[in-house]
Amino acid sequence: MSAASVEQPFDDEEPFSLTAIADEIMERHPGYRVEIIGGHLLVTPSPDAPHARALTGLMIPFIAAGLHGAETEVLQNVGLWLPTGAEDYAIPDLVVVDADIDDHFVQNNCYDPVCFRLVLEVTSSNWKDDLRTKPAAYAEAKVPVYVVVDRKHQRLHVLTDPDGSAYTNHRVHAPGETITLPDTIGSEVTLDVEQIIKAGTRRS
Repeated sequence: MSAASVEQPFDDEEPFSLTAIADEIMERHPGYRVEIIGGHLLVTPSPDAPHARALTGLMIPFIAAGLHGAETEVLQNVGLWLPTGAEDYAIPDLVVVDADIDDHFVQNNCYDPVCFRLVLEVTSSNWKDDLRTKPAAYAEAKVPVYVVVDRKHQRLHVLTDPDGSAYTNHRVHAPGETITLPDTIGSEVTLDVEQIIKAGTRRS
């Protein structure tokens, strides 16, 4: 099942709640990720092994740079409360957050975007959402750095400097390049694009 919008049946007696629908979908389909962005439900199936392999490999340089410690933490699948709608939230694959994230709990297992320094997505079948829908939402939330590992097109995107509903700086990197992320996330992190893309490719 690819990412999709789900419509709520009309009911005069029950209040309209996308969150309730999201919870029901996750209960019926364990392992699926459900997000609400711009008032739309995005449903993504469980990741495949290459997705998980890329994500594990990505954690290594962030941790090696000292970002998982007293001031910041490197975490997976943490809910980010979005300002784009009354029930909007996203669940990035990987984040760098302030170590006091527990003090920024909002609701529904989500946290205030003020404590997020970086969000990272590794694309699955919903690659269009990661490249088109989520940049606007993360920019609105003022997340300083957004990184996308685009497995479909074998590229790595780095978006910085959020302004309104867009990032003013969007760089696309190909295999063979080595990039250093902004030290505003807490430390300099260098990524080998080819290594990351290779990890996210299905082995023959």
